[in-house]
Amino acid sequence: MGLQNEEKEKAKEKLLTEFIEKIVPDAEGLFILGDLFDYWFEYKRVVQKGFYRTFTALRNLTDAGAQVHYLIGNHDFLHYNFFEKELGVKVHEKSFGVELHGKNFFLGHGDGLVKNDYGYLLLKKILRNRIIQKFYSFVHPDLGIAIASSTSKKSREYTKSKNYGEIDGVFEAAKEKIDAGFDYVLFGHTHERTFQKYNNGYYINLGSWLEKPCYGVFESNKFEIKEI
Repeated sequence: MGLQNEEKEKAKEKLLTEFIEKIVPDAEGLFILGDLFDYWFEYKRVVQKGFYRTFTALRNLTDAGAQVHYLIGNHDFLHYNFFEKELGVKVHEKSFGVELHGKNFFLGHGDGLVKNDYGYLLLKKILRNRIIQKFYSFVHPDLGIAIASSTSKKSREYTKSKNYGEIDGVFEAAKEKIDAGFDYVLFGHTHERTFQKYNNGYYINLGSWLEKPCYGVFESNKFEIKEI
């Protein structure tokens, strides 16, 4: 959210909040694989406006007892404690494994897996540097958010034009995790919908919410991608 014009943003947020409200009674957990926002830079006392309904929906979901996990993506420039303290959402800086109803899942945003993308790997180290983030936080929020927005849009254009096949490493990384014993490996980042079987497991990418809003659900020992 935060990428397109106001009308489109409101429509997307409405879809998202209605989905979250729909799953409140039954969901055990929700995993967000990063880049929920076009950019996110968290200041100590300032919260970006425009996402109030999303924040409220997530808080209602955690209040109902669901465990919500947010994996930091490449458009998440800086997270402190807002998600955890105010929304009850657990923030993860790195990919992780979790067992759900007897199946082993490996979840990650997927950025940094493109081993030959040296420019991005260097940029990621810079953006994740705590000293640089600290100095950036001294910039007035209006200017800081404007810079982050511009940088994020350029990053999204770069990612969209990048060819992410096996040679780039995303699927290769998934295969390594499946060979290590994971039943399902889920990544985001490339925004290309994928549901691919490999040996005894599956590599899954839900694609782009901008083009085909959907979600993945695991129930009755089966994983499915469902359209919204």
